[in-house]
Amino acid sequence: MKKYILPLLFISLLLTGCQQSSGDYSDNSKLKIRFHVDAKSSEGIAYKKLIDAFNKEYASEGLKVTAAFVARSAGDSNYEKQLSTDKLEGTLPDIITFDAPNCAAYVDAKYLYDISSYLTAEEKAKYITLNNYKGKTYGIPIQESSAGFYYNKNLFAAAGIDVSDITVDNPWTYAEFKAACAKLQAKGVTPVDMRMDATKDETATYLLYPFIYASGGSFVDETGLIAEGYFNSEGSKRGFQFLKDLVTSGYTNYGIGATQFFTGEVGMYLSSGWTIPDLDNKYQTTFPDRNSWGLLPYPKDVTSASANGSWSYAVTDNARKDKKGVVKLLKYLTNANGSKTITDATGMIPANKDVENSYVPGSPEDVLYQQLQKTSRARPETVGYPQFSVAFRGVIDSLRDSDVNTIVDNKASTLQSELNKLK
Repeated sequence: MKKYILPLLFISLLLTGCQQSSGDYSDNSKLKIRFHVDAKSSEGIAYKKLIDAFNKEYASEGLKVTAAFVARSAGDSNYEKQLSTDKLEGTLPDIITFDAPNCAAYVDAKYLYDISSYLTAEEKAKYITLNNYKGKTYGIPIQESSAGFYYNKNLFAAAGIDVSDITVDNPWTYAEFKAACAKLQAKGVTPVDMRMDATKDETATYLLYPFIYASGGSFVDETGLIAEGYFNSEGSKRGFQFLKDLVTSGYTNYGIGATQFFTGEVGMYLSSGWTIPDLDNKYQTTFPDRNSWGLLPYPKDVTSASANGSWSYAVTDNARKDKKGVVKLLKYLTNANGSKTITDATGMIPANKDVENSYVPGSPEDVLYQQLQKTSRARPETVGYPQFSVAFRGVIDSLRDSDVNTIVDNKASTLQSELNKLK
């Protein structure tokens, strides 16, 4: 019998047999949705705009959506706590937003509803990715995400660093990346913010996992339940060693301030598309226009790899029998207008291919889009994804003090013990 000894967000499974359906799902015209951001944020305002537009457009059909916002901030598990409580009490909203790598774990926890039959092959083809698990579709991305190295062009020029020929198709190597760091360091500049301190939530995992793939490593087997021999393979250790080398050489550290790149004290900054609006609209003293900054792709080791996966919409596995109105809302939110409305606010890449894009070749948006098309690798598909992320962040946090072989072997063993509980 499978044992559910999981993190807090999956506690609901312990009491599945006692679950009561206390939510009122008798009126199929009244729908509920929950978002993971603050209602007053630019993204939250964009979501509200979409919901208001849906309510206006579908008023003649009697559909009415109520939106709730539960901000999921760094190191905060309130969003998952609320899902767990809702599952126990039978009050899950009709649609939730969720982080893509949690798909398998959320399906296993019976949070998500299989929407495969509601989407035609043509509709599925409209999206860069879908949230699939075991051949079924459970979510549609709100936006698509990639990351890279924002760089200060003035600092690079002063250090004599030429990156004009670096593209997604012709990436720099790990050795070239280190050489650039050395030149910046020689000029008295902190070379790069690798976000090594971002281990309180998913940020460090999301930004840094591609280095393991690029070095020929992996994390789990095809079942998602075997970590030993994968998480601590030679390729994986090679990737973690690269990150440790950056720390040991002083090219990055755990104490870089949140704004030091933006104020010209750091040469490069590893981040996602959400940084583009900040660079376009803030910090004008350092970055008055796009001639002063650029975006470089992930460096290559034995292969190329880059990040993908962002937040998605999912229909929940609640007690509502008739999902027709819910599916109408889902498709409205993920159509070209819905995708563009959100990405205009976030700076991310639209997940819906029908959104017109005319990215200038070599522009930051084009780099992100090209990586998504050519080098992106998803985080591991496993019902134990939360446990994997904890183990990965544990390695990153320990690289400043520990030998790579020791820490990676220890974390692989701990992760395997956690995954064994899910078999």
